[in-house]
Amino acid sequence: MPCMHMKRDPRALEAALAALERQDLKRTRSTVESFTEPGSRLACIAKQGAAPLVDFSSNDYLGLGRHPGVAAAMAASAEHWGAGSGASHLVTGHGAEHARLEEELAEFTGRERALLFSTGYMANLAVVASLAGRGELVLLDRLSHASLIDAGLLSGARFSRYGHGDAAAAEHRLARATGKGAVVATDGVFSMDGDIAPLAALARASKNHCAWLVVDDAHGLGVIGASGRGSLEHLGLSEDDVPVLVGTLGKAFGSFGAFVAGTSDLIEFLIQKARPYIYTTALPQPVAAASRASLRVAQRESWRRERVLALTKRFRRAAAQLSVPVGVSTTPIQPVILGSAAAALTAQQALMEAGFWVVAIRPPTVPRGSARLRVTLSAAHTEAQVDALVDKLAQVCAPTLEAETE
Repeated sequence: MPCMHMKRDPRALEAALAALERQDLKRTRSTVESFTEPGSRLACIAKQGAAPLVDFSSNDYLGLGRHPGVAAAMAASAEHWGAGSGASHLVTGHGAEHARLEEELAEFTGRERALLFSTGYMANLAVVASLAGRGELVLLDRLSHASLIDAGLLSGARFSRYGHGDAAAAEHRLARATGKGAVVATDGVFSMDGDIAPLAALARASKNHCAWLVVDDAHGLGVIGASGRGSLEHLGLSEDDVPVLVGTLGKAFGSFGAFVAGTSDLIEFLIQKARPYIYTTALPQPVAAASRASLRVAQRESWRRERVLALTKRFRRAAAQLSVPVGVSTTPIQPVILGSAAAALTAQQALMEAGFWVVAIRPPTVPRGSARLRVTLSAAHTEAQVDALVDKLAQVCAPTLEAETE
């Protein structure tokens, strides 16, 4: 009998890919050829014959990804330190730029220490796997980021999820795990819906049952809160409420990498125990230098945060007037729910032909029946670009809405 195992038979791979194609779930990549000018989110991609597209899918909320000062800091550091770190942080890879960035991130978040990671995915894996042991509980919001889900699955602990935003359900499950260690983890701002987690209620529940509360604020830091310090500042929560804060540097701060911030003991424990930290080559120092520069710009130029939030309000007002089916988010992440994967792909193509880059998000990234266009606003956008996008969205969404009402 011929072998049909996925790893050995190319026909199995071909069949699996064909199945994804039939379900409108096959992912494709678009290559960015260039950006037209500093600070612009006009991207030229090869797929469209280098036609300019206004990028409404990037997470560069503050428009810092192409800031000349940030780029200059990276270039100067590369000239001094070279392109690579050469080893893990615990061998010879931990440099002066890493140490300074960790100190500045700790100060920014109001915590004793911060620890750098190469990606937010690795940071979440490190935290959850280090704090949750076998037989203990990892409890996640049902719409938590894939990195938190994988962290729960790989931790070796018992893994459970509660309904989205349902802090009462989370507390009920914690109560049933009395006497065992537990880690509760959630996004601060949910990456696909843009809504904010009920962190105050989750903090109370976690305290009541002596559980660790981990908040991945990748999409909140730099954007929300009175001074851009994220979901915790926005909701008036302290380190005592949320002892473990995870942040990324590749979104609002326009660079790359991630960090965990907390007490000195927490960070030291992660240095000793977190395998994704111990066994990974350190982030290149020029990347850390760029992050330091972007952190300074973000704090100095508060108008960037104010602008992206103003553009978000503008987008929502116009969308409501034109019956564009946006979610409940008040953050720069604005989901336009279309339902089927086919409808989302059709809308993506229509927007691309009109000069807008808005990516369709489909299962398994979002639940079945909730495929969407994920619109993200940036301080680099203009009012005219936002208005033009909403006008086109109204045209693109109309056939889908009409089909639903028939």
